[in-house]
Amino acid sequence: MERTSLSIFLLLMATLTACTKSDEVKNELVREDTSVIVPKHFPKINYPTDNHYTFARWSLGKKLFYEKALSRTNEVSCGSCHQLAFSMADNEITSKGVEQRLNTRNTPSLANIAYHPYFTREGGVPTLEMQALVPIQEHNEFDFNIVEIEERLKSNNGYQQMSNTAYGRPLDYYVITRSLANFQRSLISGNAFYDKYKNSEVTLNASQQNGLNLFLGKANCVACHSGFNFTNYAFENNGLYQNYNDIGKMRLTSNAADLGKFKVPSLRNVSVTAPYMHDGSMLNLFKVVEHYNNGGQPHPNKSTFIKPLGLSETEINDLVQFLETLTDYEFLQNKKFAHE
Repeated sequence: MERTSLSIFLLLMATLTACTKSDEVKNELVREDTSVIVPKHFPKINYPTDNHYTFARWSLGKKLFYEKALSRTNEVSCGSCHQLAFSMADNEITSKGVEQRLNTRNTPSLANIAYHPYFTREGGVPTLEMQALVPIQEHNEFDFNIVEIEERLKSNNGYQQMSNTAYGRPLDYYVITRSLANFQRSLISGNAFYDKYKNSEVTLNASQQNGLNLFLGKANCVACHSGFNFTNYAFENNGLYQNYNDIGKMRLTSNAADLGKFKVPSLRNVSVTAPYMHDGSMLNLFKVVEHYNNGGQPHPNKSTFIKPLGLSETEINDLVQFLETLTDYEFLQNKKFAHE
């Protein structure tokens, strides 16, 4: 970790304030907005003023997303853990980074990451551009340094050409972080069976309809999993443990009231993102629903929303049936986002 301490801090700050030539080339960049399709019931994506969408930026970001040279040993890329078939997550309890080191947390989905107001499970990173630096420097993930990545790739003519086209400057930390964010903002998922139901294109069966009613009513899932993305982005302790090995948001704030609190995840494509929870400790949706039905473990920080629900076995099954309607198979099979 010593390798990254000062340089990463300085670059984190620089990514927020650095001046670029992007404005000079803005009018020259080709826009092909077919790479970012936003459903009509979704809000508009807010792009940073220095990182608006262009196809050139998107293409560079996609290439870098699957580039293993971003890791110290050339073993892993962003796409190693964020796989399209699993809604840009994976199916591991915790993923493996360089030298097969296990990550400390379950890999979250990147679907609709464009709408998140902050990043990491404790919310300590304010922009998607800055988020890329986290896995790069983490010992159990890429175990590398953005400065060394820039040095490693500077002789790659293809990357240099793409960088100059996209941002009007040679490939550097600024271009790497922004192009990765540009690609990730295009990972929009909003055409699940439930969306089609909301658009009056299909109907829910009896079990799915009862599950929706439970979601909104007796189970009160909507208290946290609300809105078009099925999350309020709040930080909650859901009573997973009495004693937490991972202290959650307290890691950021040092406030005991934040112990065991993590950002509420989106439920979109939840049927393919198992295992669940920040540590991947629950292997299927039935286990998850049973956890909430039982009211969770006692903890002083546990959310007041977490309490015994009194769901029957039939109701648990119906709730799971509804959650499965949130799967967007069109997104999961969209080759536009896949590694070529």
